Amino acid sequence: MADTWEELASATLARQFPGPGPTTGVAEQLARIGPVQSQTARSPYLALAARFPGTSRAEVTEAYESGAVVRGSTIRGTVHTTTPQAYAVLGAATRVGQRTSWQRMLRLEHGTVEGLWQATEDFASTWRSPDDLRDHLHRWLVEHEGRDVVTGGPGGRYLAFGHGGLVRRPLNGDWAGQGAPEYRTLSGSTDASVGDVVELHLRSHGPASRHDLAWWSGMGLRVVDELVADLDARVGLGRVEGPDGRTYLDVPDPPTPRALDGVRLLPEFDALMCAYEPAGRERFAEPAHLRRLWSASNGLVLPPLLVDGRITGWWRASGSARHRPLEVVWFAGTRRPRTAELDEPVAALEAALGITITDLSLTRETV
Repeated sequence: MADTWEELASATLARQFPGPGPTTGVAEQLARIGPVQSQTARSPYLALAARFPGTSRAEVTEAYESGAVVRGSTIRGTVHTTTPQAYAVLGAATRVGQRTSWQRMLRLEHGTVEGLWQATEDFASTWRSPDDLRDHLHRWLVEHEGRDVVTGGPGGRYLAFGHGGLVRRPLNGDWAGQGAPEYRTLSGSTDASVGDVVELHLRSHGPASRHDLAWWSGMGLRVVDELVADLDARVGLGRVEGPDGRTYLDVPDPPTPRALDGVRLLPEFDALMCAYEPAGRERFAEPAHLRRLWSASNGLVLPPLLVDGRITGWWRASGSARHRPLEVVWFAGTRRPRTAELDEPVAALEAALGITITDLSLTRETV
């Protein structure tokens, strides 16, 4: 018999919301739940606060400052925050998933994409600005190809730092803000390889289909199938049929599925949405609700409201002041969150962002 979306969701919630455990800091928490998509700089703060209430802004910032966690451009051209070990895995997947598109954009005839990536990492052994890295890309292209067809265009900036081997830090402001970044090569030796990416995803977000794995990692299905076969031969993967007829893979020692009662305030691009191929996101939300949250016109996402393990609305703390109001919106046809249920999520939000919520409003929205 096929598993339902609810059963798949319960299996995932046991990983994404592991509950009390032996975690002793931000790095350990991220090692448990996996990388956090971080185009919005505040997302790691909010993601950890929703999963480990009481996590403070100072704790997350200190983890960044000490290098216990890192942030940079990796899979699918996105920004992720995670441990250095997991970041190296994401970098390996990035280089496999993006090699063909980089070759096409750069039109290399003499040098190689791998040669460019290595030269970029050598150049960024100390912190470099985006302009420094773009100038380096220009020089490398002129030296090896005799021409530069990319750095003057919109993609040139990304090609200067986006191959998954560099990490970033804010040049001004703080880690929770959207300040200008600078970049440096990921330091430290790791044994990470692209072969680790399937296990990383399954331990953080499983069970997952091959389509989920391909979408999340940015790699093609053929590559994913090869990696799955290799991992299966080593550890023996579990398999269940999903409600959509797809096969869902899992690690051989998954945690016990769990229900998640109550309310959580999630960040933009939360893993409950972004760890899965679009057709597979029904485990946590109705398609119409996902369309409301994710704007097709600009790619922006409203921060989701999670009620009893389902995404059923969104929230907004307007403004940039330390004291600000909070608006919580739930979709018609879903359970209305009770005001008392928001006490702990609001306290977690305040601790994570270092703000004070001055007023709370609850609004019903028809989708």
